[in-house]
Amino acid sequence: MTKIAISGCCGKMGRVVADIIASREDDEVVAGIDKVPSLDAKFPVVSSPTLLPKAPDVIIDFSHPSALEGLLSYAKTNNTALVLASTGYSQEDIARIRSASGEIPIFFTANMSIGINLLCELAKKAYSVLGGQFDIEIVEKHHNQKIDAPSGTAIMLAEAINQSAGDSYSYTYDRHSVRKKREHNEIGIHSVRGGTIVGEHEIIFAGRDEIISLSHSAMSKEVFAVGAVNAAIFINGRPAGLYSMSDML
Repeated sequence: MTKIAISGCCGKMGRVVADIIASREDDEVVAGIDKVPSLDAKFPVVSSPTLLPKAPDVIIDFSHPSALEGLLSYAKTNNTALVLASTGYSQEDIARIRSASGEIPIFFTANMSIGINLLCELAKKAYSVLGGQFDIEIVEKHHNQKIDAPSGTAIMLAEAINQSAGDSYSYTYDRHSVRKKREHNEIGIHSVRGGTIVGEHEIIFAGRDEIISLSHSAMSKEVFAVGAVNAAIFINGRPAGLYSMSDML
């Protein structure tokens, strides 16, 4: 039985994670962490990791990048595994995550959806076949409450393609300030924010007289929560290191 604490437990994603765990028999929520505790939580809720009554096996974080420092400090002190599912991390944050993974097991990916990670692999395969003959554009759409743009998933998709291309591409974000023809060695990344769109990502390979599109649509936030819970089960008991969805798959 994997004992899990949920960071951001009173937010939308935290509540979904708690509901999913409640329906399973291989794990349980032992505590939650949230700055604004909920009165209807079915487990103890504290405002900081340092106030947890007992160290869990794994902490799933669906809160905010500002919580990272406290989570890393607690996890290293208590040898607790982390599943980091928040978005909007800076390059400095990612560097801290990589450094901490030398001491504790950390599961970190820009998107917890199995489908999105399959999309990454399909994009790599498409590039290996199409080579540099097609222009590449990525369009991502999210709800009007999302703060960061472009999404971490859009960056993850671009980097997957760029890695396959030997890092030969540069990124152009939207085009409102670019008054010139498109460069051949660039990947365009564009963001749309509106309504209650959970998450849509499309990779467009545009060639001479033909277009190939690869896309993924999340119909609910549950797909991300399911991935995070599966990641917690996967990472429990593993040695220190940085793990991703490809390791679990």
